Amino acid sequence: MFIAVYEFEIKPGTENRFRQAWLEVTKVIYAKCGSFGSRLHTSDIPNTFVGYAQWESQQAWAKDHQLTDELYLRARNEMRDCLVKSTTVYKLEVCDDYLQTSLSSG
Repeated sequence: MFIAVYEFEIKPGTENRFRQAWLEVTKVIYAKCGSFGSRLHTSDIPNTFVGYAQWESQQAWAKDHQLTDELYLRARNEMRDCLVKSTTVYKLEVCDDYLQTSLSSG
């Protein structure tokens, strides 16, 4: 399992636009590119989000997917319009995994 961790610095006042565009971009990548989806997080740094995306492999993540979906292109451009900068902070391979999807009952 491969994880890419991103940092997004956005222009002040664009939080809602960025979040909606990020969601639309993520949905298309999930549906058409074979990702397992991603999560976006607020951070303690003003106007900065941290996101991570999960993929089967780094090769699947790095593949040029040539997306031409109109919704994707519009959302990607909207997302880019909100950005000051975007950085891939980490490229990670999962070595141990005990992340759960529900709380322990005990």
